[in-house]
Amino acid sequence: MQSVKPLIVIVGPTASGKSDLAMTIAETYDGEIICADSRTVYGGMDIGTAKPTDGDRSKVQHHLLDIVTPGQPFTAADFKRLANEAIADIRARGKLPLLVGGTGLYIDAVIFDYDFGAPADPERRAELLAKSIDELQQICRDSHIEIPYNMQNKRHLIRAIELGGLPKREAIMIDNTFVVGISTERDVLKERIKKRAYAMIKAGILDEVRRLGQAYGWDNEAMTGNIYRIFRGVVEGTKTEEEAIEEFIRSDMSLAKRQRTWFKRNPAIVWGAPADLEKRIVSYIRTASHFGTIGQTGNKKR
Repeated sequence: MQSVKPLIVIVGPTASGKSDLAMTIAETYDGEIICADSRTVYGGMDIGTAKPTDGDRSKVQHHLLDIVTPGQPFTAADFKRLANEAIADIRARGKLPLLVGGTGLYIDAVIFDYDFGAPADPERRAELLAKSIDELQQICRDSHIEIPYNMQNKRHLIRAIELGGLPKREAIMIDNTFVVGISTERDVLKERIKKRAYAMIKAGILDEVRRLGQAYGWDNEAMTGNIYRIFRGVVEGTKTEEEAIEEFIRSDMSLAKRQRTWFKRNPAIVWGAPADLEKRIVSYIRTASHFGTIGQTGNKKR
């Protein structure tokens, strides 16, 4: 009987090259990718969330993309449940599961088996939704509740308040799991983010921002992501494209710093450059005999 495949987890800051590394491993070792990103779960938000290309999705099956519409409730608990279902399905078909993303809460919910507690009380949730980000942060301080790393995310703040603190987690990771993190020099990361911003402009991000704003409203929580919030000004004529790009670079660099801070709390993560991490992952897959034999499909490179 074939042994259960390991769960390979690839984390790192935005624009660090996680998707490229994941594609290389998935194509070589017959894997499928589970996207751990709090924005790519939304259908229609494609360019601004830097979703995998149609070409990549035709080569490797991706899970948990386009599963809800902007404005539809979706929590980290929902992600954990669906990700675990995807992992089980991928393994049942003899393939290698790869959990890939930069949303730390989503990643940790799976690998540390978070206990998210009871469902929210609808009335209390409505009261909290009516409050501003600053008011929610103050409630956390007054109640001695640790503020989530993404302190501008209303959903994360509300859930922390409802639970009386951040979700509980086990002290160690789940079995059969190997986690790597991509380290990128600050200047290199900044240049990658800049190139991504210009690529989004070329791909039509302004039309996407305009369409989503008209369809779902600017106050929709899904629209608070960096790119949509920032490029709204271009759509409405209050800022130039260059001003928006500079703001986007600053905002994403700040996001990258928060992401690194979150992931650095996990001492089990193996950090390095993508080429080095590819070797570590391959070595882990090949030498972890208790995981069984992973059948290679060829040494495809991107």
